[in-house]
Amino acid sequence: MLHTVNKSPFDSHSLQTCLGLAKAGSDILLIEDAVYAAMSGTAVTSMVESAMSSSTIYALESDLRARGIGSEKMISGINLVGYDGFVELAVTNDKVQSWL
Repeated sequence: MLHTVNKSPFDSHSLQTCLGLAKAGSDILLIEDAVYAAMSGTAVTSMVESAMSSSTIYALESDLRARGIGSEKMISGINLVGYDGFVELAVTNDKVQSWL
């Protein structure tokens, strides 16, 4: 299953809820303000790193750029995707769950 999260983890519990309920092997895509969760050295870094042991985490590259988040600021192991990668994830997963 593909889980998409669009809310900042500093303003919403959407990411925390998603990570708590996502089954092992899930794909999780951070979009819009949720890309702040991809930054290293934050209050949610350990939560995201822990989730990476059982799920694959992606971040939408254009949303990172729009927020001034470069690769040097990111948690190692998060996969960057463009819109084509977003579509690929949506097509290859049998279900998409949006966390709003």
